Amino acid sequence: MQAIDVMVRDVVTVHPETDVADAIKLLAENDLSALPVVDDQGQLVGIISEADFIHRVEIGTEKHRPWLLESLTGATTLAEEFAKSHGKKVGEIMTTDVVAATEDAALAEIAGLFERHRIKRVPIVRAGKVVGVVSQSNLIQALASAVRVSQAPNDTDRRIRDEILFRLKQQDWTDFGSRNVTVSGGVVHLWGLINSDTERHAMTALAESVPGVSAVRDEMFAIN
Repeated sequence: MQAIDVMVRDVVTVHPETDVADAIKLLAENDLSALPVVDDQGQLVGIISEADFIHRVEIGTEKHRPWLLESLTGATTLAEEFAKSHGKKVGEIMTTDVVAATEDAALAEIAGLFERHRIKRVPIVRAGKVVGVVSQSNLIQALASAVRVSQAPNDTDRRIRDEILFRLKQQDWTDFGSRNVTVSGGVVHLWGLINSDTERHAMTALAESVPGVSAVRDEMFAIN
């Protein structure tokens, strides 16, 4: 499989002149870990992620060094750190060395990028323009699809899955979708994004309580 087979095409982007406050709001409202930054022509020029907001003056987490260590730190590094903690525009704090891939990149290549660069999302570009994004959860979705194809559920597995989905609909603490639940040989696979570890424990308990379930595989990512 390739990036084009699993990527999200409706990509939320920002401009270098976007206010940092607006970028933070977009990240929170869309449950995203990063936003591609594009210029007026739609060309990818950077990326802004959760890591860029770790050291911010608003919450008192900007870097402070002992005076001796600061005197030994290069001016360029100090200027970059100051911009990260005080910048008001996306262009002032974004990462310009973007790890990206093309639509024909194999999923194995994308997985390698996640691992080597310790990132969660990779912009997919065509002629320099963002046409999609592949996240870690997209790879989990691809895995789940492969499991469904290679291991067609029997009647018992279908009954278990139907019962889990029925019980989920009765809960108001989750919006976990039906495509995030697969069952094979009595083993329930739960994957995708959840809101917290508390929801993770509740999801696991719900699945384990269904008659016929032999095990629950937790492949969920908590966003909080």
